[in-house]
Amino acid sequence: MTKREDIRIRDPFILPDAEKGIYYLYGTTALGAGIAAGNSFSAYTSRDLENFEGPFVVFDGAKAGFWADRDYWAPEVHKRKGKYYLFGSFIAPGRRRGTQILRADSPLGPFQPFTDGPATPADWECLDGTLWEEDGVPYLVFCHEWLQVENGEMCALPLSDDLTPAGEPFLLFRAGDNPEVCPLEGQGDKKCMITDGPFLFREKGKTMMIWSSFAAGGRYAVLEAEADSLKGPWVHKGSRFPFDGGHAMLFEDFSGARRISLHMPNASPFERAVFLKY
Repeated sequence: MTKREDIRIRDPFILPDAEKGIYYLYGTTALGAGIAAGNSFSAYTSRDLENFEGPFVVFDGAKAGFWADRDYWAPEVHKRKGKYYLFGSFIAPGRRRGTQILRADSPLGPFQPFTDGPATPADWECLDGTLWEEDGVPYLVFCHEWLQVENGEMCALPLSDDLTPAGEPFLLFRAGDNPEVCPLEGQGDKKCMITDGPFLFREKGKTMMIWSSFAAGGRYAVLEAEADSLKGPWVHKGSRFPFDGGHAMLFEDFSGARRISLHMPNASPFERAVFLKY
């Protein structure tokens, strides 16, 4: 067993299996210096969110002959129609960073690609894709990176029932639409603002999103937004937490309480998964 505080992980995502009494923890785990990462995804299992078994490699890019060879970031796993789908960010020299969806019969994999490349546009720099279904339509919600558009964008792409692209991406909002978001330092005259880690849920008849960016003082923060539907318009809110941490998602624990999972602090190599009531 490994204690939660001994696992270095970014972008922690929890998949609860109430029937088995197991929480599956995924995240950016093949970490090197800073936020650079290798070409694999691993998962941990736990019954109490404090003691974990693993890591178990759920996708090895080299063994799979996968196109991307580095920076495997922010995996999240969704169960849908008896299958498990892993949404991950990938990159390789000469290729844009993008979100590709992998599939498996088990939450511990092995996951395999079922398309030739990312679902996000080949000429866009994208990351942090998540699954959202609304009015019977699945969507890939993802970030169009500030590296390419300066004011980072939150976008959505309709998917078919087999989770392959089924339309053109459309804009939800930009990072600068939230007044708490601050430009990155050291970018000269550019006002580069980040969109990271979207996660959507329904609450009181609204489509809600938590996402991350940088706030005053360079603090990595979880922000909120709400709309009547995915297509907006989106109303922006601030952060509930004062600490430096983010890239969050929500899940229901086995007691029925809603929790937020995120990494904090955002400073390497000290990132740890934290699970708080939300």
